[in-house]
Amino acid sequence: MSARVLVGVKRVIDYAVKIRVKPDRTGVVTDGVKHSMNPFCEIAVEEAVKLKEKKLVKEVVAVSCGPQQVQETIRTALAMGADRGIHVEVSGKDYETLAVALQYETLGPLQVSKIFAALAKKEQADLIILGKQAIDDDCNQTGQMTAALLDWPQGTFASEVTLEADKLKVVREIDGGLETIKINLPAVVTADLRLNTPRYATLPNIMKAKKKKITNVKPADLGVDVSSRLEVLKVDEPPQRQSGVKVETVHDLVEKLKEAGRI
Repeated sequence: MSARVLVGVKRVIDYAVKIRVKPDRTGVVTDGVKHSMNPFCEIAVEEAVKLKEKKLVKEVVAVSCGPQQVQETIRTALAMGADRGIHVEVSGKDYETLAVALQYETLGPLQVSKIFAALAKKEQADLIILGKQAIDDDCNQTGQMTAALLDWPQGTFASEVTLEADKLKVVREIDGGLETIKINLPAVVTADLRLNTPRYATLPNIMKAKKKKITNVKPADLGVDVSSRLEVLKVDEPPQRQSGVKVETVHDLVEKLKEAGRI
């Protein structure tokens, strides 16, 4: 099959790092903080590479938006098996801290969705695979917005993906259990936690990744305006959890709940 897959790879603060809010409450501290690929994006890359290994797709293209540092994230995807990368250069004020997203001021899910929709048309992609959400903002919006902008079918929260000719069978994780759907290509899929276990990049593949091509483009080259309609007012730490209270009887528990206005 001659399908081309676009995979989103977002650079986020590493999951093991304790997030600290800046003293002026304009965002979170990112200087000198370890960053890595968003874990759900790793799952998306793994799924795309598996499809290529099964000879169901022809090419896997890793895409990331941000400053120069995101090229490290793209290189990680290339070392995992992606064929080439696209770096959408966004820097300066467009890549500063957002209260909720922890990383971006103007580059929110809508702006990224517009970029992916434009790239899908330019690259003549047949499939877009994204992580279901990023661990910095937990927005869970980019895949859905991208599908809407392209008017493509979508299979979100995928725990199993099977390519059958020009259709995708997607097993989705929903509140009530599992849902199985069939959608036509081209389509957008978002990867859930149980879709697969991402591989580690081996040293030989890391060396090969250094020779793979990364194309630089700007949002303006794609006809995308990344200006935001949101304004960050302030960023606060979550409130400290209050210590618990031990009670001797159920009656005491009820009285305590009444005092706290819980019942």
